Amino acid sequence: MFNLTFLGTSASVPSADRNHPGLLIEAGSHRFLVDCGEGTQRQLLRSGAGFRRLDRLLLTHAHFDHVLGIPGLFSTLRLRQNEDLVTVHGSPGTLDVVVRMLAGLWGENRAPIPLQLVPLQPGLVLDADEFSVGCFPVRHRDTDSYAFVFESAARRHLRPDRLAALGVPDGPIRKDLVEGRSITLADGRTIAPESVLGPPEGARKLVIVGDAETTDGLAGYVQGADMLVIEATFLARDAGLARDYGHLTAAEAALLAAENGVKQLVLTHISGRYPDEEILAEASRAFPNSRIATDFTTIAI
Repeated sequence: MFNLTFLGTSASVPSADRNHPGLLIEAGSHRFLVDCGEGTQRQLLRSGAGFRRLDRLLLTHAHFDHVLGIPGLFSTLRLRQNEDLVTVHGSPGTLDVVVRMLAGLWGENRAPIPLQLVPLQPGLVLDADEFSVGCFPVRHRDTDSYAFVFESAARRHLRPDRLAALGVPDGPIRKDLVEGRSITLADGRTIAPESVLGPPEGARKLVIVGDAETTDGLAGYVQGADMLVIEATFLARDAGLARDYGHLTAAEAALLAAENGVKQLVLTHISGRYPDEEILAEASRAFPNSRIATDFTTIAI
């Protein structure tokens, strides 16, 4: 299961109700912060999430509305005497901006907390056994941008009725079956996993796309996602402006979801120039299962 808390859902100009971009994702024992716009640390406190176990930061790109909260967050972690290693994942260009921000405040090659910077390359970012995180490139103006895919593997559970019928005893022997290994009982019978396992269930796919100037090339990555979180900065009537600024319209985001078997669409990076109702109406015409994220929206998948 993935638990999402939207900490900031505005476009490049924040509003009284929307902070700069930031999204907390909790999966298993891990907590990931996707982007860290100005004021994100206060949003963590206001949401009740706090700073515990905040060990990985995934950056979509280096535009300031997505990264200016990093120095403040790191400063607070230092004041709280945080000794846990924080790993920052971003493209080489994005990490260069982070390094220069930190150097301007704390000096060359210095950071206020234990820090590891890991350049992104398309493919696997983290394999945490129960789930994985991958990334893929996204076109957005002059940046080297990435989007992220969280996937949990399907699990197969033991069927109590089959275990009882075959006389499989309790104990470690059942773990072998869950992990796909055949077992041999005391009477010499061999039991294959397929004899006692139910159908696969529980696989989940979450795709997070930050800023994007086009949906071209994204279809294969979002295909079949249980949830797609993506920007919708403009409406279709302002498609020309969207192209000029390197952003998507709500209609484009919705069409991407509709054409690729996405189950739920969540729109973010919302501009104050439009009422939420108008954005949602445009998206819903192409993809009815759409919603708009607001600051502190929580969703579990």
